[in-house]
Amino acid sequence: MDPVVQALADQQAETHSLLHGLSDADWDLSTRCEGWRVADVVLHLAQSDEMAIASLSGQWAGGGGDSSSGWAGGTSVDESVALMVERERGAPPQDLLARWTTAASGLAARLDDMDLSTRVHWVAGELAARSLATTRLAETWIHTGDIAEALGVELEPSDRLKLIARLAWRTLPYAFGSGGRTMAGPVALRLVSPSGEVWEFLPDEPAATTIIGPAADLCEVAARRTDPGSTSLHGEGPDADAVLSLIRTYA
Repeated sequence: MDPVVQALADQQAETHSLLHGLSDADWDLSTRCEGWRVADVVLHLAQSDEMAIASLSGQWAGGGGDSSSGWAGGTSVDESVALMVERERGAPPQDLLARWTTAASGLAARLDDMDLSTRVHWVAGELAARSLATTRLAETWIHTGDIAEALGVELEPSDRLKLIARLAWRTLPYAFGSGGRTMAGPVALRLVSPSGEVWEFLPDEPAATTIIGPAADLCEVAARRTDPGSTSLHGEGPDADAVLSLIRTYA
């Protein structure tokens, strides 16, 4: 199994370990996703994984109005996913768990059975199936943290974060463009992994800006779950503040 697909499967397993055996009251707990309960987060993951399977099968082109073929009439990605959840919320917890488990395992199997260099359609345009796998890893990790926080469970960060940090680094031009900003020059990341290893993400040309600190902090900031000022991250160079403000792992 390709390392990114293995990482996605491992992340899905961690998510499932949190959800298995929850009480109905646990599924109804509020999360740090405004207006969403644990059940809503799992519904969103199921919908998103179903969309990813459709994309890999050449059946999703960003139009339409159901959970597998497009946006539900929203004017932004956030509004669209909120509408999708609103329209389908209310299923019993065990049905939601079964739906997400089927979608998650189906996505991993589909990715494992294909050429990951294949170009597919997704939210921000066309990308390689490998990149789609990494975005699914990142989003599953983000929402696993949302669920864990609601349950009062502290998860140990893993070295799967290397793939997520690399995604955030590679998509910095997209993040700057979406924020209406122009990068002053290439950006490097020098991060400390959960196991203590140093991870360096270096551009081909000399970096104008370098961000330094724990990989877990960088990924939390890129997930928009932690304010950069509350972390140990720091930067050197003209874009240091902008990078920490704009970096992200989702469209």
